[in-house]
Amino acid sequence: MKTFVPKQIDGTQRNWYIIDAQDIVLGKLATKIAPILRGKNKTIFTPHLDLGDYVIVVNAEKIKLTGKKLQDKIYYKHTGYIGHLRKKSAEKMMEDTPEKIVELAVAGMIPHNKLKGDILKRLKVVIGSEHQYGAQKPEELKTV
Repeated sequence: MKTFVPKQIDGTQRNWYIIDAQDIVLGKLATKIAPILRGKNKTIFTPHLDLGDYVIVVNAEKIKLTGKKLQDKIYYKHTGYIGHLRKKSAEKMMEDTPEKIVELAVAGMIPHNKLKGDILKRLKVVIGSEHQYGAQKPEELKTV
């Protein structure tokens, strides 16, 4: 008996899913999204191949952060120059770019390898309930 090993082919069937992030805790949301992007929900999952699906997250500005994370959580970014470490609190980030918070949370749960960029390209985070991906006919995913 031989072991079946899937191959990365162009005709891979990728489904589209939509998740409403309203009043969902950020970590719980990210733990639902990351396995779908990687393809762990499929029977042909292989760690070294990119076989995941597309995920659309709507209402990104309405996510919840528990405890005092809104004030205490800090996002860091370094420009590459000496002394140019930029800090931004989660509260300020929610005002400026709430979709970036969801993207960073999911990116932290994807393995740090060559596939990470390709996997994260399939994550579409939208502010508000309207999105431009209606032609793909996304299936709605229920979260906790």
